[in-house]
Amino acid sequence: MPSHMADVMIAVMPFAGHVAPLAAVAKAFLEDGHAVRVYTGSAYRDRFDATGADVVTWSRAPDFDEYDLPATFPTLRGRKGPMQALANVEHVFIRTAAAQGDDLLAAYQERPWDLIVADALSLGARFASEHTVTPWVTVSVVPLAIPTPELPPPGFAIRPAGGPLGHARDRLLHAILPIATRRLREAYDAQRAASRLGPSPQPFEHAFHSPELVCATGIPELEWPRSGWPVAVEFVGSLTPTGVVDAASPPWWDDVPADRPIVHVTQGTLNVHPDDLIRPAFTALGRQPVSIVAATGRAETPGLPFPSPPNAFVTGLIDYARLLPRTTAMITNGGWGGVLAALSHGVPLIVAGGDFDKPEIAARVAWAGAGIDLRTGTPKPRAILRAWRRLSSDPGYRERAEHLGRELRRHDGPREVVEHAMRLLDDRRSGSAR
Repeated sequence: MPSHMADVMIAVMPFAGHVAPLAAVAKAFLEDGHAVRVYTGSAYRDRFDATGADVVTWSRAPDFDEYDLPATFPTLRGRKGPMQALANVEHVFIRTAAAQGDDLLAAYQERPWDLIVADALSLGARFASEHTVTPWVTVSVVPLAIPTPELPPPGFAIRPAGGPLGHARDRLLHAILPIATRRLREAYDAQRAASRLGPSPQPFEHAFHSPELVCATGIPELEWPRSGWPVAVEFVGSLTPTGVVDAASPPWWDDVPADRPIVHVTQGTLNVHPDDLIRPAFTALGRQPVSIVAATGRAETPGLPFPSPPNAFVTGLIDYARLLPRTTAMITNGGWGGVLAALSHGVPLIVAGGDFDKPEIAARVAWAGAGIDLRTGTPKPRAILRAWRRLSSDPGYRERAEHLGRELRRHDGPREVVEHAMRLLDDRRSGSAR
């Protein structure tokens, strides 16, 4: 057991796309000899129990079903697009923060931790860290959204621009951002008050990341160029480079022709309506000389409500360790974990980013030269077909994806999170500044 053994609390928002990477982090801390607890929703108790961590489930915080958010948050019912994204941030991530913090403080009183490592969207971890004055590390499982004046504000999916007009545009966007996010700011201030905390020591734009250390999934080549970061940022590559783990091979896996290229289509694990992307992809590629492997994103609902073309194979979830080495292209809604998994295997992408961080991810993939941004979450079959033909005929996309894959594979993400976090803790214990 290491001499620097620590008691670590890991806070994870209970969404599939957040759980997989943080489960890898929990396992890495345990393998390094640390005591680990995980705070998350009850739906994922078994997932973290399997790592050997002690699990603390949401109690005061509403223990919601990620696949039926309106059942717990009725104001989300019927919302789509940007309005849904803003409402989700307000009600799911911000307005649960004080209750999350209370759950975490109860766990701390039972057994104090030395360090809290949190999914960057777990605001309760920030509150608990402020109350306990313990080090807080954020692990960003989505692209970094740390604002700097030299770039457009995060979330607009706008490429950086040069010249006077471009800088004027960015200044205007930064000026209107406080107006656009007023409700979020008000909700955040109310949650701080409910958690018995004073005014925030940082502006609202910095609420979701630690001022001491951010471990960012991805690599600098997938970030907009900038002169520096206002906080300590360490890129750790992909935390789950093969995507879904321990998913059994579907019964048809051995029937996928070995002499045909595979195009993987995934709707992700949130907003998984198959009409958005899977149906138009089937229409676009159903007559092309490829095998389409489609994942619905739900293990319990592996089928589709419409017919599949003869060259399509459908499952709920699939192990990327088996699939991606045989895949020539991925058509995706832009989930960050899936994008990083594809790039880790050198697979170029066609991205249909509709809401949340997905348009931003699509823009970054296109800017990096590793894929095509369809600029919508509900593309027409013709747009998908054109993008696939372009991707297939231009080797530059695969070459760029393979380059990014080599950079991602240089990292051992979970191990690096442990190393960076323990360095911060050691600095705190010794009284030195990072």
